[in-house]
Amino acid sequence: MDPLAALLDGPRAHGAFLLRSVLTPPWSLRIEDQAPLTVVSVVRGEAWIVPDTGEAVLLGEGDVAIARGPDPYLVADHPATPPQALIRPGQECRTPDGGHLADYADLGVRTWGTGGPVVLLTGTYGMAGEISKKLLAALPTLIVLRADDWPTPLVGLLAAEIGRDVPGQEAVLDRLLDLLLIAALRTWFDRPDTAAPAWYRAHDDPVVGRALRLLQHQPAEPWTVAKLAADTGVSRAALARRFATTVGETPMAYLTGWRLALAADLLRQQPDATIAAVAHQVGYGSAFALSTAFKREFGVSPQRYRAA
Repeated sequence: MDPLAALLDGPRAHGAFLLRSVLTPPWSLRIEDQAPLTVVSVVRGEAWIVPDTGEAVLLGEGDVAIARGPDPYLVADHPATPPQALIRPGQECRTPDGGHLADYADLGVRTWGTGGPVVLLTGTYGMAGEISKKLLAALPTLIVLRADDWPTPLVGLLAAEIGRDVPGQEAVLDRLLDLLLIAALRTWFDRPDTAAPAWYRAHDDPVVGRALRLLQHQPAEPWTVAKLAADTGVSRAALARRFATTVGETPMAYLTGWRLALAADLLRQQPDATIAAVAHQVGYGSAFALSTAFKREFGVSPQRYRAA
C-alpha cells in the first residue's frame, strides 16, 4: 500500500459528513469544525474560499478544493460577506453569536441551505490516523483543481448520488468521496509545479519504488537491508544510499515509522485486539517490543494511546 492510498485505507471515509448546500447570495459560512481534511466542489454557481491566512480563491462550476485542517476558513458568495453560520466540531451549526440558525434549513436528503442558484458539495473526513500524518503534513492549507485542467466525472457522480436515500447509499457515498479525494491529490502531486514530497516521488524510482512497496505491503516481514536489497536486485550499499537520497531516511527508519503508524491505526480500528496481536500484525516480536518503540515515538504506551 502506498502512502497516498494509506490516507484512506486507515481512517477511510466511514459515515463521512456529506452535504449538499443550496444557497442564495448573500451567504457566508464560517468553518471551524477542526476536521483534518475537507473536500468542497461547486456543482452550480460560484463560491469563494477564504482561509484565515492566505489568499481568497474563487471556485467555479466543477472546481474542487481540498482544505487541510484544523485551521478555520470561510466559504462565501464574496470574501466581504459577513458570516451567517458557524460550523463547529461535530458539524454543529450555529449563528456566529452561538444562537439557533433560523435562515438555514433542511431541504431534503443530505441537503441544507436557503435554496437558490448556488449548489455546493462538501465531504468532511472527521479523523486522521497516524499513517495520514505523513501525507497531511505535505499538503498546503488549500488545494484547488480547476474543472478545465482536471476533467473528471466524479463531481457529477457524487452530485447525482448525494440526494438518494436507498439501502447501502452511505457506503456508496463514502467510496465516491474517497475516489474524488485520492484522484484529486494524485493529480495535484503529479503537477510539474507542485513540490511533491520525496516519499511520493520515490515511487517512480525503479529500485526505491519497489523497496517501498515491499515494506508497505509486507510490514510484518523480518526485513533487513540485505534482504530488501536482494529482493530489489541491487547491492546492500547501493540500496541504502539510493533509498536515503530519494526518500530522505534509511530503509529501516522508514520501516519503523511505517510499522508504528500502522500500529496506531490498528489500536483505533481493533479495540478488542491485544497489544501482542497488533505487534504481530506490524512486525514486532512481542507486545513489549512494540510498546517500547511506540512509547519512544508517540510519548505514551499503546494502552494509553488507545484509551485516549
